[in-house]
Amino acid sequence: MSAASLEIRNLSSGYGPTRVIEDISLNVAPGERLAILGRNGVGKTSLFASIAGQTKRYGGEIILGGKNITSLAPAARALAGLGYVPQTRDVFPTLTVEENLFVGLKKRPQSALEEAYEMFPRLKERRKNLGSQLSGGEQQMLSTARSILGQPTLLLLDEPLEGLAPVICEELMAAFSLLAQSGKMTLLLVEQRIQSALDFADRVVILERGQIAWTGSSAELSADKETVEHLLGVGGLH
Repeated sequence: MSAASLEIRNLSSGYGPTRVIEDISLNVAPGERLAILGRNGVGKTSLFASIAGQTKRYGGEIILGGKNITSLAPAARALAGLGYVPQTRDVFPTLTVEENLFVGLKKRPQSALEEAYEMFPRLKERRKNLGSQLSGGEQQMLSTARSILGQPTLLLLDEPLEGLAPVICEELMAAFSLLAQSGKMTLLLVEQRIQSALDFADRVVILERGQIAWTGSSAELSADKETVEHLLGVGGLH
């Protein structure tokens, strides 16, 4: 398993008659760390949902690792190597941590669960607890681990730090960095914590009104206070 490239060609998508994503084209290299930034409501989550096949497509194509997945259902996209950790986490509340993880194994042996426990030791401690008994940070770890067990070659992370304590955020970002360093996964991150995103990503794309308004390296954006304030509404980075 090795990290996959992603190519989006003139993608337009939305919900019912409402277009949210307008003619976006984007190339992501294998193993790249890409942050998708923007104010609330500009289409970041909709872009991820579109890549995962959960929106209505009006035009364009999506190429994952050289394979055209445009016409594939969400489940088939997952089998093709796409992993998606949604903002809602989608943990099964009445299943234990271990049972939640079983769902992510697909056809892998049960012993593969140790990969999740190695990355998030806290989950091993809580493996007999129900999903509903976990804290927000533990649910995020569980959702991420479940997706990783499917061995995706490209992973979409939608606001994984939302509402979490700083110590949990640091633990999650450290895990994401290890995944990126493995060379087995390309990571796309949507995040409102701008500095965390910039510290993690090689490159940044900023969306505005469903379109790409700016793209460049994390270092370039960090040095461009005018763009940060204009497109992100952030007066300064820490």
